Amino acid sequence: MGKMIRMAMDDGVEIAVYHAEPEGERRGGLVLVQEIFGVTDHIRELCDEYAADGYEVLSPSIFDREHPGFEAEYTGPDFERAVQLARELHPFVKSLDDAQVCIDALKDKGPVFITGYCYGGSVAWAMAGISDDLAAASCYYGSLIPTLYADKTPKCATIAHFGRYDQGIPMEGVEALIAKNHPTAQIFVYDANHGFNSDRRKDYHEPSAELARERTLALFKACGG
Repeated sequence: MGKMIRMAMDDGVEIAVYHAEPEGERRGGLVLVQEIFGVTDHIRELCDEYAADGYEVLSPSIFDREHPGFEAEYTGPDFERAVQLARELHPFVKSLDDAQVCIDALKDKGPVFITGYCYGGSVAWAMAGISDDLAAASCYYGSLIPTLYADKTPKCATIAHFGRYDQGIPMEGVEALIAKNHPTAQIFVYDANHGFNSDRRKDYHEPSAELARERTLALFKACGG
């Protein structure tokens, strides 16, 4: 459904962005932020699904500066390269900048929402805390949410999804985040592991993925989408 386009970011660098046009009546714009593995077929499929629900979707290839066209498998050397890009080579703040450029490209057409998965979940939560242009955010198992950004209250209505058995995001941190009781945020915990939304991963948990999606769409619709 969608296609790759080129967009200039705030530093003048052009990166690839997956763009999916909405089907039927346009409900709003959506910035969908990738996992560390790139704008993979799974991420493009998610974009197309949201487009089928009426959203115009932009998904930036945030590692294009360091590794153009990067798409990784979930294991082996690809995984190691993905971790290197996310933790060493690519400044997290550039992901925030790129997300804002995509938000800016959509905001004159109606409400703009953001969602993200793993790395992208952290980006989505961070953007909800700093951007004045978002109507709502849905953040999937971002490891920085209950750590670096735990004290940052989102400016827009925000939900976050975590797996109870996620070894990389201890429940103690999630429970501490819940206890902060941010007035704009709601935290959901699922009987699942990390990456439960991806049907390409061994930890895919269909009931949790479906429930999280239902909650995401309900939030977007409640906030003007």
